[in-house]
Amino acid sequence: MVNEATADDVWVALETVVDPEIPAVSVVEMGMIRSVEVGAGRASVVVLPTFTGCPAIGVIEQDVRGAVSSVPGVVEVEIRMSFDPPWTTDRITLEGRRKLKDFGLAPPTGEGPVLITEIGLPSEAICPFCGSRDTTNQSLFGPTPCRAIYHCSSCKNPFEQFKAV
Repeated sequence: MVNEATADDVWVALETVVDPEIPAVSVVEMGMIRSVEVGAGRASVVVLPTFTGCPAIGVIEQDVRGAVSSVPGVVEVEIRMSFDPPWTTDRITLEGRRKLKDFGLAPPTGEGPVLITEIGLPSEAICPFCGSRDTTNQSLFGPTPCRAIYHCSSCKNPFEQFKAV
């Protein structure tokens, strides 16, 4: 007899699914998993993509499906992508923020109100390498639609910053 899978089992499996564009963090740490429901061998997961039109949505869905399918007791998997509610950078866990910084990507600070410009950039970007606030935007367009390129005047390193969505 196969043991019945639990939501906790599925959450543990989801911790192994990395963001394909930022492999330093999992989809759970990024706050992309809205909900998990499990019962009678069926698992249902709602994923909040980080950005409308994100080119990694198909890969994320495939990887989430694979991880959930590997949970003993799960025989059917439903993955639903949703933009309601929309994902925001507030959903990134503290561990996710730490890993983003270690990866060289400026995470949202979570420190008080941050003004957001009309194009979704924070009014201030903090360098993930030295912590300086003496930074300037170099390009609105980073390697993915949800990131921009900045330069730190203190340590002279370029870095990426999440756009607020």
